[in-house]
This record gives sequence, structure tokens and C-alpha cells, in this order.
Amino acid sequence: MGRIIAIANQKGGVGKTTTAINLSSCLAEKGKRVLSVDMDPQGNLTSGLGMEKGSVDKTIYDLIIGEASVDEVIVKNEIDNLEIIPTSIDLSAAEIELIDIEDKEFILKNAIEKVKDNYDFIIIDCPPSLSMLTINAMTTADSVLVPIQCEYYALEGLSQLIHTVQLVKDRLNTKLEIEGVVFTMYDARTNLSLQVVENVKDNLEQNIYKTIIPRNIRLAEAPSYGMPINLYDSKSAGAESYRNLAEEVINRK
Repeated sequence: MGRIIAIANQKGGVGKTTTAINLSSCLAEKGKRVLSVDMDPQGNLTSGLGMEKGSVDKTIYDLIIGEASVDEVIVKNEIDNLEIIPTSIDLSAAEIELIDIEDKEFILKNAIEKVKDNYDFIIIDCPPSLSMLTINAMTTADSVLVPIQCEYYALEGLSQLIHTVQLVKDRLNTKLEIEGVVFTMYDARTNLSLQVVENVKDNLEQNIYKTIIPRNIRLAEAPSYGMPINLYDSKSAGAESYRNLAEEVINRK
């Protein structure tokens, strides 16, 4: 039975989608069967894993509004062991279309339930907001992985996210836990990065992954080529970091 991890932070630009893409790919590289689900209407996970936006007939949007089954929206990928549920910009309209739908918080959960035994890991990339799409991801997930950028405002909004996870746990998904926090965009040349890491460790009672993702040019370039970092530049610091993170995620029971 697959472990379902939602990758969430309502702040944009913290390395959320980068983490979803590269964690998915590095888990697949280690022989795990992985399904990546793109719940962000921007579609950066979809394109970052080499799929042309708009090139597929059915996306997560069709699934959410009830016009496609889960089997119809899963797309095979060129990367071994990795399949994708792509998104499209249409997904941004789903919030409005779901207003009168019963049990709208559980649409994704009910769909994923049918296929989760086919995978070791299901990674859901959430939009950078606490929307109905994010709630759907959290009702589906076993845990939430939170990327935090090593910058001055890192903790801002984090308490809100933790509060939301707790609300979802209390009301909609009793098994939901915080998988842990992973630091991203770490710059070893600055004292600030180090201070942020120490500050978060002092103020947070959550699991914090040992792996820290560096600020890395190759990591920033990879999505524009539609490739995860372990394919784009296998020997880069970014690739090594995400392999280490994948290993930590696998070993966390």
C-alpha cells in the first residue's frame, strides 16, 4: 500500500514543486513505484517531469469535476517507475465548480483509493495556498512534507500551515501527520541560512530532515529542460541532496 505524501507550503517560491519533482524522480530511481500528482494549476510539476502542458486529453481537472476516472488521467512517463497525473490551468476554476458538490473535500481521496496499492509512494504537489485543492490533497495524504526556504521570513506562515494540518486531522483525516520539514535554497556562504536553520530547529517540534537542499544553479536550470535533476545533471550537488532526501523518506516509517 502506497505512502501518500502531500508537499505543501502556502508561501510560493520555497522549492515546493522542485522538491515534488526531484523527490518523485529519486524515489523512482531507487526502484520505488511512484505516482506524482500535480494539484497546482500552474502545472510546473507536469512540465518539470517532461510533459507538454496541454498535450494530454485528460488531467486532474477532469478527475476533480467528475468527467474522467483515475485510470484515464494517469500518464506513463519516460522515467522508469514513475507515472504522473498532470494538471492544466483549468484546475484554477475547479474551486468555483465544486461549491455545491457534496463531500468535495474527498474527491481526490476517493479516486486515489482505487490505485494506491499500485504504488510505493504517491507524491502530491499542492498549490501555494490553503485552498480546496490543498484540502483535497491533505484528506488524501498520510503526511505533509513542508519545504522551508532558508530566508528571513521562513517561519512566517508556517504556524498557519501547521494549524491547517491540525484542523484537517481533527475534522477530515485523523491519520494525517506532518512528515517533516526540509530546508531548501541553503546558501553555505551566508550566515543567514545557518541562522534560519537553527531558528527553525529551536522553534519547531516537527521532524526535521537531515538533508538540506542547497541553492544550486543546475537545480534551477533542470525544469526548463523538462527533466528532474538526477537526469539533468546526475553528479550535481542538487541531485545528491535529493537522493539523500529520498533515502531518508524511504527509511522513515
